Amino acid sequence: MQLRRLGRTDLNIAPVVLGGNVFGWTADKATSFAVLDRFAAAGLSAVDTADAYSSWVPGNHGGESETIIGEWMKARGTRGRTIVITKVGSPMGKGKEGLSARYIEEAVEASLRRLQTDVIDLYLSHWPDQATPFDETLGAYQRLIEKGKIRWCGGSNLTVALLEAAIAAAKARGGPRYEVLQPEYNLADRHGFENGLADLCLREDIGVITYFSLAKGFLSGKYRSEEDLTKSPRGGGVKAYLNPRGFRILDALEATAKRYKAKPAEVALAWLIARPAVTAPIASATSIEQVDSLVRATELTLSDTDMASLNEASAS
Repeated sequence: MQLRRLGRTDLNIAPVVLGGNVFGWTADKATSFAVLDRFAAAGLSAVDTADAYSSWVPGNHGGESETIIGEWMKARGTRGRTIVITKVGSPMGKGKEGLSARYIEEAVEASLRRLQTDVIDLYLSHWPDQATPFDETLGAYQRLIEKGKIRWCGGSNLTVALLEAAIAAAKARGGPRYEVLQPEYNLADRHGFENGLADLCLREDIGVITYFSLAKGFLSGKYRSEEDLTKSPRGGGVKAYLNPRGFRILDALEATAKRYKAKPAEVALAWLIARPAVTAPIASATSIEQVDSLVRATELTLSDTDMASLNEASAS
């Protein structure tokens, strides 16, 4: 599988990143291990998680996904072949959130313990923290890099203005900058990333790994009515896409998929893989069959005509 360099880092990743948000949620430990085994066997190289995954599940407290990934890497001896991406900043209990230097240096130790590793390959600020200056956050990351706790840092959910401010802060202090951005981006949600962020990332050579790459499952084509929303625990997040534009996108995906003898989700991921500012989309899986589908997406090259058709169907 042809790897892609992630921005200016020395991390080379497959064209799809495996999403770990389902581990400890819709995928139990045994299922998660099976998915990760298939992921590794297929030559996929990076897995994305966060300390807060999956705190929203009743009975969970956060850290469940990191724990499963750590147990899998130890059991299989795969740490050296796995690029570990995790995030900090989401609420993890009283006084445990945000991007202050104090909290980052506390949170990274907890993530390292759960992941059963000495170093995190890519550590991302999960959400902007308006109460903490970028200088403080980047200073904390610099110290973690110097100590060998993390290799690279990046940000998620940043606007153009905030990413520009983060870049400026890094230049002013002379330390590490955000080398990777993790934005929400897919065929159904284009405006936020394409309205300046994509150009900024290209100009600054910032790697991009997209989340909600299948629009919470909508682009799989399995949700066509409100009745369909009960098919999955994630179905409730799809309702906003059930409109004329959403159905137009699904029709275009299904027509394209038929020509390639592929699934709509594979075409949606292939569209993202082909976008000039995107390094790799993140997509989760809860079965071996879904992992195989992710692999097929990396092997699918859409024609210029099909790219244009999908762009037109998804235009706002």
